[in-house]
Formats: sequence, C-alpha cells, structure tokens
Amino acid sequence: MATLHLQHLTKRFGAVAAVDDASLTVASGEFVALLGPSGCGKTTLLRLIAGFEAPDAGTLHIGGQEVAAAGRALPPERRRVGMVFQDYALFPHLTVQENIAFGLGERRRRRSRHERAARVEALLELVGLPGLGARYPHELSGGQQQRVALARALAPEPAVVCLDEPWSAIDPMLRASMRAELAEILRGAGTTVLLVTHDQEEALTLADRVALMRDGRIVQAAAPERLYHEPVDPWSAAFVGTANFLEGHVADGRAVTALGELAARSPNGGGACSVLVRPELVHLAPDETADAVVVRREFHGHDVLHRVRLGDGTEVWSQRPSDEVVPLGAHVRIRLDGGPVAVFH
Repeated sequence: MATLHLQHLTKRFGAVAAVDDASLTVASGEFVALLGPSGCGKTTLLRLIAGFEAPDAGTLHIGGQEVAAAGRALPPERRRVGMVFQDYALFPHLTVQENIAFGLGERRRRRSRHERAARVEALLELVGLPGLGARYPHELSGGQQQRVALARALAPEPAVVCLDEPWSAIDPMLRASMRAELAEILRGAGTTVLLVTHDQEEALTLADRVALMRDGRIVQAAAPERLYHEPVDPWSAAFVGTANFLEGHVADGRAVTALGELAARSPNGGGACSVLVRPELVHLAPDETADAVVVRREFHGHDVLHRVRLGDGTEVWSQRPSDEVVPLGAHVRIRLDGGPVAVFH
C-alpha cells in the first residue's frame, strides 16, 4: 500500500489540455473513483499515473517517491502500479498461470520456480479461480478473464492498482455482482485503488471517495454522500444523480421556493438563489384541484420517476417507491420533504 499524490498535473495534446492542473491525494489503502463524462481526461490521468504518458507540468508521487514531473519520469515498470484495462489485455497464447506469472515482471527472475508457482496459486485463490490455471483465456468467460487480469495486476504486489472501466465488457446482468466481488478482492488485498468510470452508480457504490472531473480538471473530490448532497456547482449536481433546480431565495437559513421551504446546507447570507432539490424529496398527492400535472413516468422496479409540469410551465422530477405510482395526466399536489438542500447563489 502507498499514498498517491498528484500536484498540479497537466498534460496537453496540441492546444488541448486533456488534464489541466489536476491535484489529488489518495490515501494508502483508499478506493477512489475518477468519475466524469467521456473526454473529460479520466483515462489520460490514469495513463500519467501508470507512466504511459509524461506530464507537461506538475508532479506525481507514489509512496513518497517522485515518479513523474515535467521533463523527468520513471518508466512504468519501476512505479509499482498495476493496471487492469477495459479489454483485459490477456495474452491469448499463454495459460492463465502464465498470464499471471507474467505480471511478476522483474520479480520473476528473483523468485524460484516454486515461489512463482506458489504466488500464482495464491492469486488464483484470491480471485476465486482455483484449479483453472491450465486454461487459456478463450476458455474462460468474460468475468473469469477479468479476474485473471486483476490477478496479473496484483502479482507484483503493486503500491497502486488502476482500473480503466474494467466492467464495460461484462454482461449487464453480471456487472453489479462482478464489480462488488472485485471491489471486495481489492479491499481484501489492502491495495490503494484508482478506478476510472463514467458510470455514476458504479462510482457511488464502490468508492470511498469520488473525484469528479470536467474538462481535464478535478472539480470536486469527496465521499459519495457529500458529492450527492453537497455538490460544488450546478453542473456537478446535475451529473451526479437527477437534479431539480428551483428558483428561490435564502432567509434565516431556509431555502424558500414556490413549492415550499427547506433548510439550506450553506445559507451564505440571503438573496436570490437556485435550490437543488433531489427527486426523492418531492412527494406527490393526487388532487384534482391542483394545477400540477404528471406528464411523464419511468418505472424502474424499485422506484418510479414522475415528471411533473407545474402551473407556470416549470417541470420537476419526483422519485417515489414503486407502490406509489401516479397515473399520467393526474393532477397532483406537491410537498417537499427532508433536507437540508444545496443552494447556488
């Protein structure tokens, strides 16, 4: 395990800053997800950490050792960084055992054949593939290949493991269970983990902290709960989860909107503001005298989303348990519940 420390990292491709002044510290043994839309710089940042790209500015330290700065960088094999790619990148002509042993790198030469075999068997046990060492990658399922790729990354006992959207090739029906299992394996190994993903559910459910990226910059790094409830700006609020923004003002620590009042997380004095109201705070009650109308409905099994058009034309989302379905076209009365909420002046 080791601490990963990025300070003002920048990487340009021509006039484009793929990574722009990014700073982040990942504690030893911590699981951090890099979350953001396609093209925001997540994978480039991962490649800078692994040593596949060199920074134009800034510094990168792993375990207290400087491994990259402008004009100088340690090669990938000397950084103690394990990589798991989207396509697993297994050697098709090597067996599972040989693929994992390849991950030992220079350590292969310093270990006896017995030590290498024992390390491979221990890793096969760790990732839940005992007895499959003699098979070839094409004889395994996608999930099993992913486990082999993880075992190969863990083979040299890396300081940091980087995962580049590792579940994108897994069948959606298996993805949730697979990512939970692999996250458990990584936590059991005690390694520092950096996961790249554009899937907000994946980031929020797996990571200790989430670093949200936009246009090459890390705009917020926080625990999933804080990222969801206390976003730094409206863009972040809209990217992480579903967001309603209501015009209002702050008075006496309360966010006042046309639909009701809620406690404000950061009052910041009074004045006009935009109030973030998550859909789960919006309750609906059928009322034929009300001027709000349900204009859209999305049933998700465990819950249902209603799109409600207010009398002034404003539309808001309401998320309710699946046994609280309201028919399309129904007139409803709206009540806001819970809080406090984020406000943006």
